[in-house]
Amino acid sequence: MNYYDQIKEKLIDNEITKRVKDYGKNKSDLQTYYNVGRILSEAGSHYGEGIIKEYSEKLLTDLGKKYTYTFLSRMRQFYNKFKNVATLSQYLTYSHYIELLPYNLDKIQYYIKIIEQQHLSVRQLRHRIKSNEYERLTEETKLKLIENKKLEIFDEIKDPIIIHSNNKDIYDIKEKVLKKLILDNIEEFLKQLGNGYSFIGSEYKIKVGSVFNYIDILLFNYIYNCFVVVELKVTELKKEHIGQVMCYMNYIDENLKQINMDRTIGLIVVRENNKYVIKYSSDKRIKAIEYSFE
Repeated sequence: MNYYDQIKEKLIDNEITKRVKDYGKNKSDLQTYYNVGRILSEAGSHYGEGIIKEYSEKLLTDLGKKYTYTFLSRMRQFYNKFKNVATLSQYLTYSHYIELLPYNLDKIQYYIKIIEQQHLSVRQLRHRIKSNEYERLTEETKLKLIENKKLEIFDEIKDPIIIHSNNKDIYDIKEKVLKKLILDNIEEFLKQLGNGYSFIGSEYKIKVGSVFNYIDILLFNYIYNCFVVVELKVTELKKEHIGQVMCYMNYIDENLKQINMDRTIGLIVVRENNKYVIKYSSDKRIKAIEYSFE
């Protein structure tokens, strides 16, 4: 079997397709590089690892400098990693898949879903991976993703929340500073909470009896159809934090929530979580998450 001629033919066909069908470039690359990877894997089984280097040298002569040993090796890796996946996503480019090659399939499937939903560029994907986004999901959420179960609003929240700051000391910061850092990059903060969040306001003014109170950040989630109260604390989670957030949530439910909306939920962003405070002082509508600086 002449593996080399098969590889050369597929690569030439792909280059022709990309010239005449600009809209089909991505699909053609994925199919071609996957099939070439399959042929390279079969050739390697017959002739040994050195065959990729041999084919690369021939292709460099016949087709040009693009098809290096590294390029061909990655095609084979691409095939071997995704050969048991039902279909390749047309929302991802070959470059997306190359970025995902080093990781296990559960992690890859998570990022594929995020790319499809949010149309991430390769650069944006690289940033999300670098931030350990997948690792910051709970084990329960990861299991739901593996089993393809429906996610709830808290499942998508990353913990800890990463905040950009020149001061990396989490103990040396005031609440006003923490709030400003978050508001200065509110879009990134919302992405770490999950999908569907809209910013309503900061220092959101409410009147409880005769006293004015100020909610640190008020959000709305259009997917889960509910308001989200966010309070920021630069200490360990305390039971009085729960009471404060619950008061704000009840106020929003009574005064802002419409009849067709779900009940308000609360997020407390803290320096250090305390699962027992949440367990004994709260209900399932409140979640505490830690913050960390980058």
